[in-house]
Amino acid sequence: MIGFLYKIKVRKRILKREKHNSCYTRRKEEITEDIMTKRLDLRVDFAFKSLFGTHGNESILAAFLNAALRLPEEKNITTVHLLDPHFNKEYQEDKRSILDVHAQLEDGTRINIEIQLNNKHDMEKRTLYYWSKMYSSQMKEGMDYGELCQTITINIVNFRYLSHINHYHSVFQLYEREEKLLLTDMLEIHFMELPKLLIKWRRKEVDPREDQLVRWLLLLEASEDEEITQVLEEIAVQEDQVLKKAIDEWERVSQDPEVLLAYEARRKALLDEKSALKRAENLGKIEGEKIGEKRGVLKVALGMIQEGIDSTTISKLTALTQEEIDKLRQQ
Repeated sequence: MIGFLYKIKVRKRILKREKHNSCYTRRKEEITEDIMTKRLDLRVDFAFKSLFGTHGNESILAAFLNAALRLPEEKNITTVHLLDPHFNKEYQEDKRSILDVHAQLEDGTRINIEIQLNNKHDMEKRTLYYWSKMYSSQMKEGMDYGELCQTITINIVNFRYLSHINHYHSVFQLYEREEKLLLTDMLEIHFMELPKLLIKWRRKEVDPREDQLVRWLLLLEASEDEEITQVLEEIAVQEDQVLKKAIDEWERVSQDPEVLLAYEARRKALLDEKSALKRAENLGKIEGEKIGEKRGVLKVALGMIQEGIDSTTISKLTALTQEEIDKLRQQ
């Protein structure tokens, strides 16, 4: 009898485990199916590099660069060489740079493309640092300075960065302050702000049929906007074979299980980073408010001292210590 009851308990455990495993498997399949029906968010650096910075997709990168650099047709880029992101030792210590797209043109021009979801308030210094490393990495023993080639950094950001400029695409170079004379074209830094572009798109101030840069930047937003997707797919079928190739490749990598696994891990890391930045920002605001309140109390206490009020009374009314009041009296 005891053996029979034991077998019943074991069977119940097995049935419970099978039910749990079945639910888990079904949920996993639902999650996978949900991911597989959506395309990767190209604003995630891993996804961006999977499309624009992968061997075999050089024509896609070249089309984007022709649009970004506003090159005349006779100077259009036809050949792009993808570079190892670890082109020097300093870069090897910066794991984030692995997800940038590094390229070299036929004339030797070096280009770095970085896409950022979160504002870490360091973009101008960060891009100058990367520019300097790319520029100096060209120098070899016995090489003349005149052999150094133009170096360009392109920063695509998913936040408003240059608040005093309305343009979504800003280009910086080295100019003389008064005469606006270009010193050299060796340095060129681009900022492309996606939120500004979206505002212009919604106001119908930009047209992807007429502007190829608008076309390529809107592609980065397409995973979240059906209208943009539809317009770009129409353009791709009607007139832009490279864009069609990009959309087809985007569809393909979005169905690749290995790519999806790495993409989800990277997306989670970026979300965690965003949460950490938000917490730090809120903490900074709280500390700032505390500092402001303290300054207000000190100002009131200083006025009381000037009116001849004794320290004991000031301490009772302001909660300042005797030491803090004494320091105010010495000012």
